[in-house]
Amino acid sequence: MINKKVIKEEEVSKKSKKLDGIVVSDKMTDTIVVSVSRYFKHPKYGKFISKQKKYKAHDAGNTAHTGDKVEIVECRPISKDKHFTLSQILIKKPIVNLDNE
Repeated sequence: MINKKVIKEEEVSKKSKKLDGIVVSDKMTDTIVVSVSRYFKHPKYGKFISKQKKYKAHDAGNTAHTGDKVEIVECRPISKDKHFTLSQILIKKPIVNLDNE
């Protein structure tokens, strides 16, 4: 009988980064661009600073759209720029129809 080590989800999630951000672009096939902002204190001057960084994430099926708040998780490199995958959509932006019929 072979003993296989069972890896729990908690152990896997501790190793990979989880980031929350807003979808900026969904124009590519199976790819979204997520803007992640962070708020931190400057180590020397003590001023609080807000910085933003954009990450490309894999979105199989094109489920997320511009304006949605999403959670992305770090994974193996999918392409040159894609190192994250869409974990879940936290808040959906409502779709507004502007047709006057």
